[in-house]
Amino acid sequence: MMDSSTKLIRHIAGFILGVTIFVILIPSVLFFGARWLDGLIGIPSLGPPRLRTILAVLFLLPGLVFILWSNLFLVLRGRGGPAEGFGVAVSPRTEKLVETGPYRYTRNPMVFGAHMCYLAVVLFIGSPMGLVMMAIFIPMTVLYLKRVEEPRLKKDFGASYDDYRKRVSMIVPLPRLRK
Repeated sequence: MMDSSTKLIRHIAGFILGVTIFVILIPSVLFFGARWLDGLIGIPSLGPPRLRTILAVLFLLPGLVFILWSNLFLVLRGRGGPAEGFGVAVSPRTEKLVETGPYRYTRNPMVFGAHMCYLAVVLFIGSPMGLVMMAIFIPMTVLYLKRVEEPRLKKDFGASYDDYRKRVSMIVPLPRLRK
């Protein structure tokens, strides 16, 4: 059991790592990479700027809500944090399986929120190659979740996670699949 100051430091480290990767690095790669590829290939932007802006906001707002809401529930209800990748935990691991709040609609609300925000970036810049990048990135995320996250959650939470997985959609928020 870790003491409260160590737990706080690990939560802060997880937050810094998460912001660096998911708020700075990935959107920057999408923004600059997609624009560069569009220019390299000579593909024009999609649609008028006003429409792109409206669509971007419609994707961005729910994305941000799901990211913030899920982080809050993971910390307060699960008593842990989301910063773990490939078996290396930065923030403290969740102690309790969270099935309420945004986790009632999707097993991965942070991933859903992030994908919505990344799509907002691509829509805002009107990049066809950005859409291609997202079409590659989303299945890679699903593969990671299936191969890395789900086995760890099954190990940590056993039959409870199996039951939860059968009832709740993986990424896209949906009504419960079954009671």
